[in-house]
Amino acid sequence: MTRRKLRDLEVSSIGLGCMGMSAFYGSTDEEEAVATIRRALELGVDFLDTAQLYGPLTNELLVGRAIRGHREEFVIATKFNRRMDNAVPGDMSTVGPQDGSADHVRSSIESSLSRLGTDYVDLYYQHRVDPNVPIEETVGAMAELVAEGKVRHIGLSEAAPETIRRANAVHPITALQTEYSLWTRDPEAEVLPTCRELGIGFVAYSPLGRGFLAGRFTSPDDLDEDDFRRHGPRFTGTNLEANLRLAAKVKEVAAEKGVTAAQLAIAWVLAQGEHLVPIPGTKRRTYLEQNAAAVDVELTAEELARIDAELPKPAGERYDEAGMTAVNR
Repeated sequence: MTRRKLRDLEVSSIGLGCMGMSAFYGSTDEEEAVATIRRALELGVDFLDTAQLYGPLTNELLVGRAIRGHREEFVIATKFNRRMDNAVPGDMSTVGPQDGSADHVRSSIESSLSRLGTDYVDLYYQHRVDPNVPIEETVGAMAELVAEGKVRHIGLSEAAPETIRRANAVHPITALQTEYSLWTRDPEAEVLPTCRELGIGFVAYSPLGRGFLAGRFTSPDDLDEDDFRRHGPRFTGTNLEANLRLAAKVKEVAAEKGVTAAQLAIAWVLAQGEHLVPIPGTKRRTYLEQNAAAVDVELTAEELARIDAELPKPAGERYDEAGMTAVNR
């Protein structure tokens, strides 16, 4: 596995999103999830992404279990945002409102460190920007954690360009994490140029369009009852019909190149710049191995141009109305 740098943090060129191992994507298997994380390390994939919200709380515990005895070999990223004072592990209805206050920053890291079984995290993100707290306060508190050695690098998730600039003026932002893929190219307008200008790394989550671009399902009926994608705007109704054509085109181009649709989608993200690191999520070793092999897929200028020219635009927003209000702010 090759390596890339998010500002001055070196990570594997492809990371592993761990969210689906515990939440949101239907049935889970903790033993297979732990085995997947350990297999990732064997493949050279050392960059793991988790968050206190995933579960809630259970995903950090799972990651902590999986890395036990190998902590120094992994680069661990986790996130804070919503209050977890009364949260019951695995019950999203018990999660509180978002809070970007300095006090919440400090209390959140202590809880995450405990669940992960470590005394520091490599990259600590604000999961969503709290519009009620100045970003300067939030990042100022995160910077204090760096000074204390509890956090080595700080990041933001789904932040707008102006917010990124203000945050970076307080303390260097190592990485911005935002959805980016062949069907979510919004960051190209302003966010990616801002990151390039400021020297900030970019972590692309959902590079497979939540599995859709990989062809792993074609209808909501293919998903578990508790899989949140069953009700996503892009996965239902006429939007689904339009997006199936987009996924079919990805599959067509991939087949001509002799790779899987997932590998093509990941390779496309990698081709957008050396400061980008995709973190496809999976909860199975088989998919992990396929995804990791995308690092060896090289797309020519002609192939990239063809993708730009032939792929239709996605239909529907990437989140529901409430979800969209929390991004790019």
